[in-house]
Amino acid sequence: MTELKRTLEEQKEDFKRKKLLASPIAGLIAWLTVALSGIFFPDHITVWVLFIATGSIVYLAMGISKWTGENYLDKSKPKNTFDNLFFLTVVQALLVYSIAIPFFLVDYTSLPLTVGILTGLMWVPLTWIIDHWIGLFHSIMRTILIVILWYLFPSERFITIPLTIVVIYIISILVLKERKIQAEV
Repeated sequence: MTELKRTLEEQKEDFKRKKLLASPIAGLIAWLTVALSGIFFPDHITVWVLFIATGSIVYLAMGISKWTGENYLDKSKPKNTFDNLFFLTVVQALLVYSIAIPFFLVDYTSLPLTVGILTGLMWVPLTWIIDHWIGLFHSIMRTILIVILWYLFPSERFITIPLTIVVIYIISILVLKERKIQAEV
């Protein structure tokens, strides 16, 4: 059986019709876990929670994608170049730990700043892929607010920054859901 070739535009339109909720829900859960750890545990425990939780987002998203109907691991779906691009942005987000770790070793409180901003950058290409402003909103607001909070609340960095990321995820999820509803109308 030969595979039907689709144009990039057809693949992009197919990708745009996806819910795109599993990954943001996973990010929300991970950062909420970090915030709760920041509230209830000392920083030396929360740094490990941050590393583990944020490093697990992709795996959590794979599980959640079955619940949302996106099923990232479904091999029966036709191949889509934009799925590959999206997963490459995940790899990009994981590679940023090479920046975060050296700063962490100098100042452990830099971790919410570096990981929070750098892993949020994967939202930028999403704006272009789905032709929607939410990716830029997520990345830009996340970056601005993280930097402001990092300076304003130095002793609460493991609480204020993760909670702000959670709020941005909630807004982004709501917008993505509304975007999907509009696409169906």
